[in-house]
Amino acid sequence: MFDATYRHEHKTPFDIIYFLAFLAAIIIGAVLINTFIFRSFNVIGPSMEPTLQQNDRLIVNKVPLTWAHLQGKDWLPERGQVIIFKNPALVASRLDEYIVKRVIGLPGEHIVVHNGTVTAYNRDHPGGFQPDAALRGPQSPTSGEVDETVPDGHIFVCGDNRIGMHSLDSRDGLGTIPLNDAEGQVTFRMYPFSRLRGF
Repeated sequence: MFDATYRHEHKTPFDIIYFLAFLAAIIIGAVLINTFIFRSFNVIGPSMEPTLQQNDRLIVNKVPLTWAHLQGKDWLPERGQVIIFKNPALVASRLDEYIVKRVIGLPGEHIVVHNGTVTAYNRDHPGGFQPDAALRGPQSPTSGEVDETVPDGHIFVCGDNRIGMHSLDSRDGLGTIPLNDAEGQVTFRMYPFSRLRGF
Protein backbone atom coordinates (compact mmCIF):
# COMPACT_ATOMS: atom_id res chain seq x y z
CA MET A 1 0.00 0.00 0.00
CA PHE A 2 1.24 3.53 -0.84
CA ASP A 3 2.02 5.94 2.02
CA ALA A 4 0.77 9.51 2.24
CA THR A 5 4.08 10.94 0.99
CA TYR A 6 3.87 8.88 -2.21
CA ARG A 7 0.28 10.00 -2.78
CA HIS A 8 1.26 13.63 -2.28
CA GLU A 9 4.16 13.34 -4.72
CA HIS A 10 2.08 11.47 -7.31
CA LYS A 11 -1.18 13.35 -6.93
CA THR A 12 -2.20 13.38 -10.61
CA PRO A 13 -2.39 9.56 -11.11
CA PHE A 14 -4.45 9.21 -7.93
CA ASP A 15 -6.75 12.05 -8.99
CA ILE A 16 -7.40 10.25 -12.28
CA ILE A 17 -8.09 6.94 -10.49
CA TYR A 18 -10.48 8.59 -8.02
CA PHE A 19 -12.24 10.46 -10.81
CA LEU A 20 -12.68 7.26 -12.86
CA ALA A 21 -13.98 5.40 -9.80
CA PHE A 22 -16.43 8.24 -9.09
CA LEU A 23 -17.57 8.24 -12.74
CA ALA A 24 -18.06 4.45 -12.70
CA ALA A 25 -20.12 4.71 -9.49
CA ILE A 26 -22.37 7.34 -11.08
CA ILE A 27 -22.91 5.22 -14.21
CA ILE A 28 -23.61 2.05 -12.22
CA GLY A 29 -25.96 3.95 -9.92
CA ALA A 30 -27.87 5.43 -12.86
CA VAL A 31 -28.25 2.02 -14.50
CA LEU A 32 -29.52 0.46 -11.27
CA ILE A 33 -31.99 3.31 -10.68
CA ASN A 34 -33.31 3.13 -14.28
CA THR A 35 -33.60 -0.65 -14.11
CA PHE A 36 -35.15 -1.14 -10.68
CA ILE A 37 -36.53 2.14 -9.22
CA PHE A 38 -37.74 4.71 -11.74
CA ARG A 39 -37.21 5.83 -15.30
CA SER A 40 -38.30 8.75 -17.45
CA PHE A 41 -40.08 8.51 -20.79
CA ASN A 42 -41.14 11.04 -23.41
CA VAL A 43 -44.66 10.91 -24.90
CA ILE A 44 -44.80 10.67 -28.69
CA GLY A 45 -48.12 10.99 -30.48
CA PRO A 46 -51.73 11.83 -29.56
CA SER A 47 -52.97 8.43 -28.33
CA MET A 48 -53.33 9.46 -24.66
CA GLU A 49 -54.88 12.89 -25.17
CA PRO A 50 -56.23 14.73 -23.28
CA THR A 51 -54.49 13.08 -20.30
CA LEU A 52 -51.03 13.18 -21.87
CA GLN A 53 -49.77 15.39 -24.68
CA GLN A 54 -47.00 15.16 -27.25
CA ASN A 55 -43.56 15.69 -25.63
CA ASP A 56 -44.79 15.31 -22.04
CA ARG A 57 -41.94 13.97 -19.90
CA LEU A 58 -43.06 11.23 -17.50
CA ILE A 59 -41.59 9.56 -14.42
CA VAL A 60 -42.39 5.85 -14.29
CA ASN A 61 -42.33 4.02 -10.96
CA LYS A 62 -40.65 0.61 -11.33
CA VAL A 63 -40.58 -0.33 -7.62
CA PRO A 64 -43.81 -2.45 -7.65
CA LEU A 65 -42.54 -4.24 -10.76
CA THR A 66 -39.13 -4.89 -9.16
CA TRP A 67 -40.76 -6.11 -5.92
CA ALA A 68 -43.03 -8.51 -7.81
CA HIS A 69 -40.09 -9.89 -9.79
CA LEU A 70 -38.09 -10.40 -6.58
CA GLN A 71 -40.98 -12.60 -5.42
CA GLY A 72 -40.96 -14.50 -8.70
CA LYS A 73 -44.26 -13.00 -9.87
CA ASP A 74 -45.50 -10.82 -12.69
CA TRP A 75 -46.55 -7.31 -11.70
CA LEU A 76 -50.30 -6.85 -12.15
CA PRO A 77 -51.20 -3.15 -12.47
CA GLU A 78 -54.55 -1.91 -11.24
CA ARG A 79 -57.42 -1.09 -13.56
CA GLY A 80 -57.26 2.55 -14.56
CA GLN A 81 -53.52 2.95 -14.07
CA VAL A 82 -51.50 4.52 -16.86
CA ILE A 83 -48.53 2.27 -17.59
CA ILE A 84 -45.54 1.98 -19.87
CA PHE A 85 -44.86 -1.35 -21.60
CA LYS A 86 -42.64 -2.74 -24.32
CA ASN A 87 -44.25 -2.66 -27.74
CA PRO A 88 -45.18 -6.29 -28.51
CA ALA A 89 -45.45 -5.40 -32.21
CA LEU A 90 -42.04 -3.71 -32.37
CA VAL A 91 -40.22 -3.94 -35.69
CA ALA A 92 -36.85 -2.44 -36.59
CA SER A 93 -38.32 0.39 -38.68
CA ARG A 94 -40.47 1.75 -35.82
CA LEU A 95 -39.29 4.17 -33.16
CA ASP A 96 -41.86 3.40 -30.47
CA GLU A 97 -40.09 0.70 -28.50
CA TYR A 98 -42.19 1.62 -25.46
CA ILE A 99 -45.88 2.54 -25.38
CA VAL A 100 -48.03 4.35 -22.83
CA LYS A 101 -51.68 3.27 -22.35
CA ARG A 102 -54.34 2.88 -19.65
CA VAL A 103 -55.19 -0.51 -18.11
CA ILE A 104 -58.85 -1.37 -18.83
CA GLY A 105 -59.16 -5.15 -18.58
CA LEU A 106 -57.47 -7.65 -16.24
CA PRO A 107 -56.59 -11.34 -16.77
CA GLY A 108 -59.63 -13.57 -17.20
CA GLU A 109 -62.09 -10.74 -17.79
CA HIS A 110 -64.37 -10.65 -20.80
CA ILE A 111 -64.11 -7.29 -22.58
CA VAL A 112 -66.74 -6.02 -25.01
CA VAL A 113 -66.49 -2.79 -26.99
CA HIS A 114 -69.78 -2.09 -28.73
CA ASN A 115 -71.78 1.00 -29.66
CA GLY A 116 -69.05 3.28 -28.29
CA THR A 117 -68.96 1.72 -24.80
CA VAL A 118 -66.43 -0.54 -23.07
CA THR A 119 -67.95 -3.23 -20.82
CA ALA A 120 -66.00 -5.63 -18.61
CA TYR A 121 -67.43 -8.90 -17.25
CA ASN A 122 -65.86 -10.79 -14.34
CA ARG A 123 -66.81 -12.86 -11.28
CA ASP A 124 -67.74 -9.80 -9.24
CA HIS A 125 -69.74 -8.28 -12.09
CA PRO A 126 -71.28 -11.12 -14.15
CA GLY A 127 -73.70 -8.61 -15.65
CA GLY A 128 -70.85 -6.34 -16.70
CA PHE A 129 -69.76 -2.82 -15.79
CA GLN A 130 -68.21 0.16 -17.59
CA PRO A 131 -64.57 0.65 -16.45
CA ASP A 132 -64.49 4.17 -17.92
CA ALA A 133 -67.25 5.33 -15.55
CA ALA A 134 -64.78 5.53 -12.66
CA LEU A 135 -61.97 7.13 -14.68
CA ARG A 136 -61.03 10.67 -15.62
CA GLY A 137 -59.43 11.04 -19.03
CA PRO A 138 -60.79 8.52 -21.55
CA GLN A 139 -62.74 10.11 -24.38
CA SER A 140 -66.05 8.71 -25.57
CA PRO A 141 -67.54 7.19 -27.56
CA THR A 142 -64.91 4.45 -27.79
CA SER A 143 -64.27 3.36 -31.36
CA GLY A 144 -63.99 -0.26 -32.44
CA GLU A 145 -65.73 -3.57 -31.91
CA VAL A 146 -64.23 -6.06 -29.45
CA ASP A 147 -65.57 -9.25 -27.88
CA GLU A 148 -62.81 -11.23 -26.22
CA THR A 149 -61.54 -12.73 -22.97
CA VAL A 150 -58.22 -11.44 -21.66
CA PRO A 151 -55.83 -14.42 -21.40
CA ASP A 152 -54.06 -15.27 -18.15
CA GLY A 153 -50.87 -13.26 -17.82
CA HIS A 154 -52.19 -10.46 -20.05
CA ILE A 155 -54.00 -7.14 -19.72
CA PHE A 156 -56.29 -5.17 -22.03
CA VAL A 157 -55.13 -1.57 -22.60
CA CYS A 158 -56.54 1.48 -24.37
CA GLY A 159 -55.32 4.97 -25.09
CA ASP A 160 -57.47 7.79 -23.74
CA ASN A 161 -57.90 9.20 -27.26
CA ARG A 162 -60.66 6.69 -28.11
CA ILE A 163 -62.52 8.52 -30.87
CA GLY A 164 -61.49 7.37 -34.33
CA MET A 165 -58.16 5.64 -34.95
CA HIS A 166 -55.87 7.82 -32.80
CA SER A 167 -54.68 5.01 -30.53
CA LEU A 168 -53.16 1.69 -31.50
CA ASP A 169 -54.06 -0.50 -28.52
CA SER A 170 -55.81 -3.73 -27.47
CA ARG A 171 -58.89 -2.84 -29.52
CA ASP A 172 -56.91 -3.23 -32.73
CA GLY A 173 -53.39 -4.08 -33.79
CA LEU A 174 -51.68 -4.64 -30.44
CA GLY A 175 -54.03 -7.18 -28.90
CA THR A 176 -53.71 -7.95 -25.20
CA ILE A 177 -50.38 -7.13 -23.54
CA PRO A 178 -48.26 -9.74 -21.71
CA LEU A 179 -47.63 -8.75 -18.10
CA ASN A 180 -43.92 -9.42 -18.54
CA ASP A 181 -43.78 -6.58 -21.08
CA ALA A 182 -44.79 -4.02 -18.43
CA GLU A 183 -42.16 -1.43 -17.48
CA GLY A 184 -43.98 0.37 -14.67
CA GLN A 185 -46.69 2.82 -13.65
CA VAL A 186 -46.70 6.45 -14.75
CA THR A 187 -46.62 8.41 -11.49
CA PHE A 188 -45.67 11.97 -12.43
CA ARG A 189 -45.49 14.38 -15.36
CA MET A 190 -42.39 16.50 -14.81
CA TYR A 191 -42.51 18.49 -18.05
CA PRO A 192 -43.83 20.88 -19.23
CA PHE A 193 -43.54 22.71 -15.91
CA SER A 194 -46.88 24.42 -16.48
CA ARG A 195 -48.62 21.02 -16.42
CA LEU A 196 -46.91 19.22 -13.53
CA ARG A 197 -49.14 16.54 -12.01
CA GLY A 198 -49.16 13.16 -10.32
CA PHE A 199 -51.08 10.09 -11.48
